[in-house]
Amino acid sequence: MAIQAIQLKTSLRAPSSHFHSRRFHSSSSASSSILVRRFRFQFASPNPSRKSLKLNCRSNGEEDYLLDAPVSVGDGFSFSGGKYSDEPSPSDEWFKQGRMVKAHSILGTGEKAKDPIFGLTMGVGSQATGELFRWFCVEGGNADNPSVVLIHGFPSQAYSYRKVLPILAKDYHAIAFDWLGFGFSDKPQPGYGFDYTLDEYVSSLNSLINELAGSEVSLGYFSPVVVKYASLHQEKLRNLILINPPLTAKHAKLPSTLSAFSNFLLGEIFSQDPLRASDKPLTSCGPYKMKEEDAMVYRRPYLTSGSSGFALNAISRAMKKGLKTYVEDMQTILKDKNWKVRTTICWGQRDRWLSFDGVEDFCKDSNHTLIEVPRGGHHVQEDCGEELGQLIYGIVRKRN
Repeated sequence: MAIQAIQLKTSLRAPSSHFHSRRFHSSSSASSSILVRRFRFQFASPNPSRKSLKLNCRSNGEEDYLLDAPVSVGDGFSFSGGKYSDEPSPSDEWFKQGRMVKAHSILGTGEKAKDPIFGLTMGVGSQATGELFRWFCVEGGNADNPSVVLIHGFPSQAYSYRKVLPILAKDYHAIAFDWLGFGFSDKPQPGYGFDYTLDEYVSSLNSLINELAGSEVSLGYFSPVVVKYASLHQEKLRNLILINPPLTAKHAKLPSTLSAFSNFLLGEIFSQDPLRASDKPLTSCGPYKMKEEDAMVYRRPYLTSGSSGFALNAISRAMKKGLKTYVEDMQTILKDKNWKVRTTICWGQRDRWLSFDGVEDFCKDSNHTLIEVPRGGHHVQEDCGEELGQLIYGIVRKRN
């Protein structure tokens, strides 16, 4: 769902930009030209003596892509590897820009995760190891500068902020991370240390921010979780920037594209399909398609391990069950007269998941700034990354 940015409180330079109204229209026309094609996979004949499988991925007969994947790690659902081609993978290049950070205690007995249907021990990607979870984080800028934490929604990754990070890194400590269950972060099997509930995401976010950021931050996205976190830690936050958050009663229901992953049996099947689990949610929520090299980064986790699908299935069920309550809590928190965190709502006007009806009235009633992004869909940072980066930079710089 929605995306957020959080800024921790610290002393900043005097503002160099200023806004004159509580409602703004972004005029930039930056957008992504994106292409998604249907694929026909051709598997090479299995050879027990070899340690890898080669797949040719044809795109309407126009181009061939080689997926060179080692033998399955044992989760029974996918192959480990999922390499895009013999050339450097966009996913590998992105991984090189980040680091693994340990945060949030792993609960449970330490028992090895097992398949819920057959009782077989799951592959290493579904296991929680050690005492703390591992999070993939990409940072930019000087760590001594005020922190701006960029938080993706689901199903997405920190990669969605690749165009935002360099803009904020000029004067801030910009941080983007993969949630547990997504991207390169740990994806424990539900029931073995992490159940992917919204409450767990709130507490794990607190652990990660304590590890990564200073005493005061600016935050954004995954609104139900971020707003709940912000309500518990107002003293830490300087800015809260919500991007296409679920603010009205009409928003309290998961879009059908996402709720499909929560269905019994079919949801478990759909969540293991890289095109259904990645491409469809990311492109159905807005008017744009996606460049193939970007789409492969989002598909990569679902090509490499079934653990990504299990996590997606679990959080979809948790969101379907608890979203209505969390949206109601959000409304109460953001309308509270004692709410002290400076809050801005950025809204991509081409959102195909959430209606704009009622958003303007909500912002007016709660006295929060509304900035409309005409060319953005639900995932504004993916559709208009540079534009969003400039908007966030202006908001944070002005208010400090």
